[in-house]
Amino acid sequence: MSLETRDGIGSGEDPDLKWLREVYQGEHQKQLTWRAVITGGLLGMFLSISNLYTTLKLGWAFGVAITACVMSYVLWNVLRGVSGGRMSQMTMLENNCMQSTASAAGYSTGGTVGSAFAALYLVEGQHQPWWVVAGMVFLTAALGVFLAIPMKRQMINQEQLPFPSGIAAAETLRSLYSEGREAMSKARALILGIGVGGVFGILKNLALVGETFSQHAFGRAAGWLHKALPLPEMIPLRLKLLPNDIRIFGLGFEPGVLMIGAGMIIGMRMAVSMMLGSVLLCLVITPVLVRADLSLAAQAGHAWSLWQPGMEEVIPRRWGVWGGTALMVFSSLTAFALQWKTLARAMRMGRSSGVSPVAHLEVPMSWLWIGLVPVTIGLVVLMKIAFGIHILLGLLAVAMSFVLALVACRATGEADTTPIGAMGKVTQLVYAVLARNNSVVNLMSAGTTAAAAGSAADLLTDLKSGYLLGANPRQQFLAQLSGIVFGTLAIVPAWYALAPSVDQLSRQFPMPAANSWKAMADLLAHGLSGLPHSALWAVLVGGLLGIALPLVETLAPALRRFLPSAMGLGLGFVVDFSNSLGFLAGALLAWLWARRSESHAERFKVPLASGLVAGESLFAAILAILCAAAGLFASVK
Repeated sequence: MSLETRDGIGSGEDPDLKWLREVYQGEHQKQLTWRAVITGGLLGMFLSISNLYTTLKLGWAFGVAITACVMSYVLWNVLRGVSGGRMSQMTMLENNCMQSTASAAGYSTGGTVGSAFAALYLVEGQHQPWWVVAGMVFLTAALGVFLAIPMKRQMINQEQLPFPSGIAAAETLRSLYSEGREAMSKARALILGIGVGGVFGILKNLALVGETFSQHAFGRAAGWLHKALPLPEMIPLRLKLLPNDIRIFGLGFEPGVLMIGAGMIIGMRMAVSMMLGSVLLCLVITPVLVRADLSLAAQAGHAWSLWQPGMEEVIPRRWGVWGGTALMVFSSLTAFALQWKTLARAMRMGRSSGVSPVAHLEVPMSWLWIGLVPVTIGLVVLMKIAFGIHILLGLLAVAMSFVLALVACRATGEADTTPIGAMGKVTQLVYAVLARNNSVVNLMSAGTTAAAAGSAADLLTDLKSGYLLGANPRQQFLAQLSGIVFGTLAIVPAWYALAPSVDQLSRQFPMPAANSWKAMADLLAHGLSGLPHSALWAVLVGGLLGIALPLVETLAPALRRFLPSAMGLGLGFVVDFSNSLGFLAGALLAWLWARRSESHAERFKVPLASGLVAGESLFAAILAILCAAAGLFASVK
């Protein structure tokens, strides 16, 4: 039976009734159990740290539905093996519950930390108290959980939106339980990816471990291993582009598999667009700007674009962030405006006549208000105390979260893309008018709406998986609510450990998302007078490109395959050249793999690539956290 038939798509029968009769398995399988929630929560804690690391490193977090689905299956079977088979096999719905908990913990809790809080850290130069970070993380994630309640009924039950990643996760989990050979093959691909990624994550941090723990045997062993197996930070491209032996930071290939795995997931168009942006910035624009700076070096009051007297190295993304951010902002807003029909459909929530046959299984609407009222009060009070956001402006942020979550969920359901960037930028534009010259208010109000919208969209992807597998939606909601508790417990200490100081954070991570948010806040709050003229031109050109590319794609769809992705082109100006090169390498590998065997690549590309990303980021993050904690402990002692 096809997914379309099973879901009731195309039939005249009430989809709720058809689902209850043909798909629902909640009466026959265990689902919400302590072992599922605890195991999923612990897995989600590690995934949340991994996503925080990738957000700081690459600028976005990866959806973890499929990764959590396969990893939860593998993890529980490993635990069963260790116990000698004394633990019973989890049911498919227990595994789905474990996946839901892990996904909520791993994705829904870190968005505001790696973007808004990181940008605020760059602005203020000091951390917010832990209770502020923990409160904002938990409350914005909880807001997304509760906002997903009415949207699930409309978009999944009634409209049957596809949510492609949700379908993929459901099919993956179904295959793990129905085909033994397929299950083991996917598990081996994931484990292989984690192992390879873990090796690179360890090798890239051996010097840091050896230096931090030089008084201990394992620290000396790490130092010896670093000398025996030296892994360069960068394999440079030998291109002499600048005079006076000035170097371009990041011009080369960074050994590792994190970017390669990410490139395998995002595909060729995005990767080529990013590479195009980086090539334009580093190989064309940067030499022109540096030569202009050199020619004006003797003039007093010159607003430097990239180079200042005495510098031996320039970092192109520090200038590129202006044009790249403008391109991404205006392309997101233009695409958002072009989707007015989607917004209109999202606002028509509609109600089915009579009592739904699944009303006893769905999350009651009363739960929405029971949860929404205290969450709203908590957010408004916290934003007032911590950031000085007026109560009315705080209430507006919550109200905008609902509207923007509608759009984010529908976009995810229809196109498997969550426009979090556009969501945050819309709020920043609104608050630039309502709270002028206040970058803190601008950042944290946008962080609230973007985090809640992203959380709701990700949770609907998991609810789609449960819907296809016949899970009890009420129990799945409770699993997701539990997951954000686990994620908050992991993400807050991880943030402080990864960012002991602004200087150390900036050296270790490019933070494209945080820099983009900060640049937008600065642009709106302080005007353009402090920028060099070249940056103003970059903003203008980036904004025009950001408007033109989505318009051309919409008005002339046939030309789309000849145009770069506006988002990818903008990201190429925000990340280092080495990142774009890694993405392109991964996308090329995936393309060649598919050319050789499309069916093989379709089955194993996502598990392998997810393992590469999770493995390197997890091990690198854990080692960085341990070293940072050791350094802090030594300083206190």
